[in-house]
Amino acid sequence: MINYNPKEWFTFIFRIHRADTVRKLAPMFLGLSVYAGIIGVLELEVFNLRRYTELQQLSIVHSLLGFVISLLLVFRTNTAYDRWWEGRKQWGALVNNSRNLALKLQAILPVGDDAARAYFRNMIPNYAFCVKNHLRNSFEPQELEAVPGFTPQPGQHVPNQVAAHILIRIHELYRQQQISGDQLITINRELQSFTDICGACERIKNTPIPFSYSVFLKKFIFFYVMTLPIGYVFSVGYLIIPMVVFIFYVLASMELIAEEIEDPFGKDANDLPTDTICENIRKHVAELI
Repeated sequence: MINYNPKEWFTFIFRIHRADTVRKLAPMFLGLSVYAGIIGVLELEVFNLRRYTELQQLSIVHSLLGFVISLLLVFRTNTAYDRWWEGRKQWGALVNNSRNLALKLQAILPVGDDAARAYFRNMIPNYAFCVKNHLRNSFEPQELEAVPGFTPQPGQHVPNQVAAHILIRIHELYRQQQISGDQLITINRELQSFTDICGACERIKNTPIPFSYSVFLKKFIFFYVMTLPIGYVFSVGYLIIPMVVFIFYVLASMELIAEEIEDPFGKDANDLPTDTICENIRKHVAELI
């Protein structure tokens, strides 16, 4: 995730980063420029179509369609941002529940039981790192703290393995009467929330915007931009070339940004800073236990 000062907005105009849509759309800009230039030459020079007023009225149709496409893009962007923000709320809940579990275990565990404290000090952050990598379809064992008796199996659901191992250790402490029944009920909410948060993040990742909607919007943008020179070339002449490129830049950029942020758990520039969040969980849990 890119950290920035929102008050220094003027510097953003001249700032280019690796996720900038200009770089991704540059080949399309060149192609559209050539296409618009060819349309301009054909209509103005070769066929001299100025006398056909019907073609000049196409600009009215584009004005109406421009309003429709703007509504579609607003809905698309809002939907993508809702997914990004929901993902951020889930990771915020994971931070809070990790802290709460660490606080409760610090108070509940018997004084002098260093082995149990070391176990939870390592396993609680391990769960956050496993969720992060699970959502990225990867497995990074070097990020996990070594815990005696626990070896994750990468071919399976690793976060579930960590959560199950923590729950087993909690019940072992209960059977050893180091944790009472009331205390077990007290920490059960945080233990259950781990799996709930992982499931919510999986829902966000695995349920993209419906395919038909995404395809329709891309086709709409393409045909809208490709027909712009036909009607507007009579009004603006060869200025239609930069005009078409700029309109395509605005419309296509909105779609690209929405595609990037609708899956907020990857490594794109605008994705959630899950690496930093995991490191903070590890730091805070180590301070508490």
